[in-house]
Amino acid sequence: MRITRVAAAFAAAGVVLTGCSSEAGNQAEQAASAAPTVATDTEFAAGTTMAELSEAGKIRVGTKFDQPGFGLLNPQGVPEGFDASVAAIIAGKLGIEPEGITWVETVSANRESAITEDRVDMVVATYTINDKRKQLIDFAGPYYEAGQDIMVAKGNPLAITGPDALAGKNVCSVEGSTPAENIRTKYPEAKLTLFDVYSKCADALTNGQVDAVTTDNVILTGLVAGNPDGFELVGEPFTEEPYGIGITKGDDEFRDFINDTLEESFEDGSWAAAWDATAGAISGTEAPEPPSVDRY
Repeated sequence: MRITRVAAAFAAAGVVLTGCSSEAGNQAEQAASAAPTVATDTEFAAGTTMAELSEAGKIRVGTKFDQPGFGLLNPQGVPEGFDASVAAIIAGKLGIEPEGITWVETVSANRESAITEDRVDMVVATYTINDKRKQLIDFAGPYYEAGQDIMVAKGNPLAITGPDALAGKNVCSVEGSTPAENIRTKYPEAKLTLFDVYSKCADALTNGQVDAVTTDNVILTGLVAGNPDGFELVGEPFTEEPYGIGITKGDDEFRDFINDTLEESFEDGSWAAAWDATAGAISGTEAPEPPSVDRY
């Protein structure tokens, strides 16, 4: 399928407006339906993060800038995708307009430091919840559950069928990511090449520098959609990756607020609409059942 951009007003709020050219009208309708509602009657307890952000009318959101379907920078300098859309839903609940969001690029290796060094108010960036990261930050969510998979050259010339077949192969992932750590610790016979962003892994696969790319299946699906003649997905996920929203450790009120907002979006259809207009538009898949929020 040829991927084309569809003009829609909600692009500024961070929605991916890409898909099959024959479905452009449907894509535009989906984007419009996914536009977040901006609350006009916000009222929060004084001194809370919610009150401070709502009163300022601004929020700093860390996200990826190179991942089609979840966080991809558009020509206007605004990230588009499911992560950006989820962030916009939360901002809207705070009464913050899309133009009040400052998007901060957070690659996998600097997500925790972006939070602990107060460069962002929250991180929504295909961010797997795990115990190691919980030592430094807190998570709301999850809002999506992915699984690690493998992307290979079209036709799979090396017959890579799963992680066990990566032994002796050059496989690319991103520094600071759970997929890279999985390969390093569980499949040490693979030859791991690390970059800071996945687009560089895709380039390395194209030029033959690596034999495969591994990360979460939804990220790889976006890369395949961008180059369907060059890449394909093995299609055998071998981990579970719950995506959470990273915030300052100990800010329980903000975490509860985000969890409440996520659960409301699951129920009112705004989460599914965001999926359909972004990652769903690229992958051709309907919104899955939302995960259960973990209020640890």
